[in-house]
Amino acid sequence: MFRDRADAGRRLAVSLKTYADVPGGLVVALPRGGVVPGVEVSRALRLPLDVFIVRKIGYPGNPECAMAALTETGLLYRTEEGRGMNSVYPGYVEECRAEQQVEIDRRVDLYRGGAPFPRLGGRTVLLVDDGLATGATFEAAALALRELKPTRLVGAVPVSPPETAERVRALVDELVVLEVPEYFMAVGQVYADFRQVEDAQVLRLLKGAA
Repeated sequence: MFRDRADAGRRLAVSLKTYADVPGGLVVALPRGGVVPGVEVSRALRLPLDVFIVRKIGYPGNPECAMAALTETGLLYRTEEGRGMNSVYPGYVEECRAEQQVEIDRRVDLYRGGAPFPRLGGRTVLLVDDGLATGATFEAAALALRELKPTRLVGAVPVSPPETAERVRALVDELVVLEVPEYFMAVGQVYADFRQVEDAQVLRLLKGAA
């Protein structure tokens, strides 16, 4: 059990200590929830922090369950189950894509002042989130960051179900997961405090990290 996301981030940092002060290192957090542990990892390892925007596309009538995810670089990732939904809801993902692009643009403007995502060539990247469930947004992020050709891509999350961890492990050079519950219900089950992270908190954290 983690007290909160910050506690989880500090524990992640211990497991990532071999990357402290690594030349060219960069912590990349997935907003909003991933920014809190990302800040802790960034601070402990003395590495700069940035955010990477990914938006999930949920199933019709169940928006919290991801069937696809769209990244700020334009990569559209479909889950295996989501790919099979094309015949049931033709054109649905493409319709949602336009809506999520609006939110991606808003967050890039808000969190990064509209600046482009930094170059990753030759860098070691630590991709941090507050936990995995289906893993769709994290998988989309990993695939998109891979296209930017970092030297090493490390995934770091406090919790994940076993099957999601195995899928993600195949997409990164190393995956650090602190808790892999046999009976997984939701990311929040390992947190005493899992209240929602708002834009204002993200902005404060990013300003402090800078």
